[in-house]
Amino acid sequence: MPMSKHVCVIGAGPSGITAAKNLLDEGLDVTVFDHGSDVGGNWVFTEEEGHSSVFETTHIISSKTLSQYEDMPMPDDYPDYPSHRHLATYFRDYAMKFNLYPHIRFRTLVKHCERLTDGRWQVDTLHEGKPDSQVFDALCVCNGHHWLPRMPRYPGNFQGKFMHSHSVKRFSDFKDQRVLVIGGGNSACDVAVEASRVASSVDISWRRGYWIAPKFIMGQPADKFSERINWLPRWLWQQLSALSLRFRNGRNTQYGLPEPEGPLGSHHPTINEDLFFTIRHGKIKPRPDIERLDDKKVQFTDKSIGEYDTIVACTGYIISHPFFDKQFIDYSEGEVKLWLRMFHPDIENLYFIGLFQPLGCIWPGSELQSRLMARHLSGRWKRPENVGRLAEKELHHPDFRQIDTPRHTITVDYHKFRQRLLKALEKNRSS
Repeated sequence: MPMSKHVCVIGAGPSGITAAKNLLDEGLDVTVFDHGSDVGGNWVFTEEEGHSSVFETTHIISSKTLSQYEDMPMPDDYPDYPSHRHLATYFRDYAMKFNLYPHIRFRTLVKHCERLTDGRWQVDTLHEGKPDSQVFDALCVCNGHHWLPRMPRYPGNFQGKFMHSHSVKRFSDFKDQRVLVIGGGNSACDVAVEASRVASSVDISWRRGYWIAPKFIMGQPADKFSERINWLPRWLWQQLSALSLRFRNGRNTQYGLPEPEGPLGSHHPTINEDLFFTIRHGKIKPRPDIERLDDKKVQFTDKSIGEYDTIVACTGYIISHPFFDKQFIDYSEGEVKLWLRMFHPDIENLYFIGLFQPLGCIWPGSELQSRLMARHLSGRWKRPENVGRLAEKELHHPDFRQIDTPRHTITVDYHKFRQRLLKALEKNRSS
C-alpha cells in the first residue's frame, strides 16, 4: 500500500505512546489525541472519576520484568510489582526519552472518525471546548478497554450508594460503612481487602468461583514461575499450575467461596495475596450471588440478608469506540474479529493497539503490535491477503477455552501471543 504521511493515534496511554514511538521510528508524521493531561492513561491517578481506573493503593498485578517495553526496561530499583506512581513516572520517562510530547494534544476528545471515499480518515475533535477537524492517512485506535463501566442490574431498588469500582479512588471514603463488593476479579478483591481496613464490615458476593493466584511462588513473581513451565502442553501446564495453587491456598470452599467452574485459564485469574488471609481473619464475609435489593437490604440466592451503606460493583467494562458509528464498528458485545487483535479484515489503514486482555501485561504486546503497524505503513512489512480468514482462525482456536462472558472475548496468553506477533514480524518483511 502507499506510504501514509500522517497517522492519527487515539489515546496516550501505555499502548498509545508505544504506537506513536514506533510510528515515528519509521519516519511517519504522527498526531496523538488524548482526553487527559499527561501520558499513561488509567495509570495517572486522579480524583476525577471519568479518567483514572487506579485506586490510591494500586500496584500492577504482573511483575516488572514481564511488564516493560523492550525499548526501555524499567529501572533496576523498581520493586517486583510497581505502584501506579512508579508506572506513571515510567510512562512519562518513556515519552520524554523518545520525544513524544510534541506530537500529543492533551485535553482533546475525539468525537467522530469517518472513513472518506478516498480511504483517508476525517477525525473530529474537541480541544478544551473548541471543535476541530483533520484528515489523516491512517487511524490507530488505542483508547483502552477499561474506562466504560459495566453495571449489573438486580430486581428491586437499593437506597444506599451503588457505585462501580471505576469510581473508587480513596478507601477512607468507606470509613465506618457497611460495604458489599460484587465480583471476584482483581478490582473486586483489591477493593474488598483495602475497604476492610477502614469499613465497619465488608462482604464480597460471588456468582461463580474464581481461581485466586498469589503474587509470589517459591520466592519469585508468580508470572515468572509460570513462564518457566509455559513450554509444557496446555493441559499439563494447567494441571501443574492448579496443583501449585491448591497446595498453597487449599480449596475455595475452605474460605466459604465457590470453587472455579473450569480449569485454570477458563476465566481470567485473580492475582491477590490478601483475600484468603483477610477472610480467615474475619474482616471479609463471603456471600453468594444477589437475588434482589430492598432499601438498604440485599437478599442473596441462599436467602440470607445483609444490610449495607454502599455497594461497589466490580463487574468489568464495556469495550467502546464512541467515535465510530455503531453500524460501522461495534465491539461492545460478541466477537472481536481482528487478526492478531489489531488488523481489521477489510480496512487496511485501521489498526487497534492494545485491544486484548492477556494473562499478564498488555503493553509489551502493544509494543510488538505497534512495530507491525509502523512497518506496514512504511512499506517494510506486507499485510497478508487473507486477514479475514486468519482472524476467523484466531477466534475459533483461542489460547484458552473460556467461559462465555463479555470479559473473555479478547483474552490471549501473554507468551503465545508474543510468539505470534514476533512470527508475523519475521514472516512478511518486505525488502
